Amino acid sequence: MSVWAALAGGLVGTLVLTTGLRAANALSLTRIDLPFLLGTAFTSDRTRAKALGYGAHFINGLVFALLYYAVFAAIGYSSWWLGCVFGLVHGLFATTALVNILLPLVHPRMGQPETSAPHVALLEPPGFLMLNYGPGTPAVTLTAHLAYGTIVGGFLAWPG
Repeated sequence: MSVWAALAGGLVGTLVLTTGLRAANALSLTRIDLPFLLGTAFTSDRTRAKALGYGAHFINGLVFALLYYAVFAAIGYSSWWLGCVFGLVHGLFATTALVNILLPLVHPRMGQPETSAPHVALLEPPGFLMLNYGPGTPAVTLTAHLAYGTIVGGFLAWPG
């Protein structure tokens, strides 16, 4: 278990998570585009928002991998299945408190239930479990985060 394993796992895990979400979007299983959602917090230019969002998403993936590492180091144990449990908690946090409560508070271009008609937002609020982006969104997002956690946990448990 090392910081480098966490970063490698975070990179691979974020690649799998992002690719899975993008594929689900292309297959019309969800309308969510997390990198775009992140990027529009920085700019209203849609092309730049995607580029910035992907960068921010990968940085967040590395940061979360370091948080997983810190918890694994604190308890003195790491495994792929415990990483999967962390991924479940991470996914539940992302689909509830993060995008439904915290993100609308700081996102300058996200609508809120109180948004009036003359004030048009760039993005609709995700809603509970991000259901405003389609009924498949919670399952897709949780599955992608389970994969992320499993990968990070597996990298950290790999014999070094």
